[in-house]
Amino acid sequence: MALDNSVIAELLAREAENSNDTVRRAYKRAARAAHLWPEEASFLLESGQSLTQLPGIGPYLEKRLKSWLGNPPPIPEQPIVRRHFLTLSQARKALAGQAQWRESYRGDLQMHSRWSDGTATIRQMANAAQQLGYEYIAITDHSQGLKIAGGISLEELAEQGEEIQAANQAFKSRKTQFAVLRSIELNLNPQGAGDMEEACLEELDLVLGSFHSQLRQKDDQTNRYIAALENKQVAILGHPVGRIYNHRVGLIADWHRVCARATELDKALEVDSYPDRQDLNLDLLRIAKSEGTRVAIDTDAHAPEQLAFVEFGLAAALIAGISADRIVNFMGRGELLAWAHSLRKPKGNRSASRPLRQPG
Repeated sequence: MALDNSVIAELLAREAENSNDTVRRAYKRAARAAHLWPEEASFLLESGQSLTQLPGIGPYLEKRLKSWLGNPPPIPEQPIVRRHFLTLSQARKALAGQAQWRESYRGDLQMHSRWSDGTATIRQMANAAQQLGYEYIAITDHSQGLKIAGGISLEELAEQGEEIQAANQAFKSRKTQFAVLRSIELNLNPQGAGDMEEACLEELDLVLGSFHSQLRQKDDQTNRYIAALENKQVAILGHPVGRIYNHRVGLIADWHRVCARATELDKALEVDSYPDRQDLNLDLLRIAKSEGTRVAIDTDAHAPEQLAFVEFGLAAALIAGISADRIVNFMGRGELLAWAHSLRKPKGNRSASRPLRQPG
């Protein structure tokens, strides 16, 4: 049986663990890159093409790959830090023939610009999104407490708002329906509280909240998640587990309880589609499905070309069986804004728009 790119990535990662420093770095880079190979390495080899066209693969590693593909070794079990990550070829296979699923995606609700740790301007991110046929994007630069990622202050957030308003005026003058939403990736502490004043958050279209500290805790963190979901400003809980491929496992929680509470509050858990994150993974997405929880499929892009990472999240949601009406990015802009606004109302005043729990 031909080895797929997922198994090759694991073999490369294991070689890195048993190599000297110089070769180790090459193996680690290749293991990560294997998740982004657009075609299966086995197909390239069978069709007589050079494997060096694959990112991260030079002549030395090409020989290694050819030896594995010609004489497959036992398939190793992946450690949890590298487990349940889709490859691009797997994602594209799942999405093949699912044009309606892809076309239903209206906009990306997590991305970063030069206002924090992104590499592009807001207008550049917007232009890239328009080329993908989106109706909207949300700019979610980091909030002020995350200094390492260039978190923006209250004053900078206001200035950014003026830039977004000017961009939207330009879109309107060209009679386009596209719009940039004002948002932020609110840095949450373990008690679920954010690091920005509530008054400034009220001015935003929606708020995505994420944990960025104490992400290696070994004990159950369910209460942390419940507290974050009960923060009335937070509409979407970003990259919930906090895992990173081959670097960090992330947090442990009773995910049935977390998803059930999110459903009760009508809030969304994010499927962060950045290849190194893929968070929520397939197992947790299936729990979200069983609890009828909303999800947001976002890229966490830090550059225009990274908006393409949405394929990972779309494929994961499709494979897990998430229904279209539970994906907030499938909403039109008006419906999305109405949903986000409703979350800020006292619980007794919210409209009863939540469905019954879906069957597993």
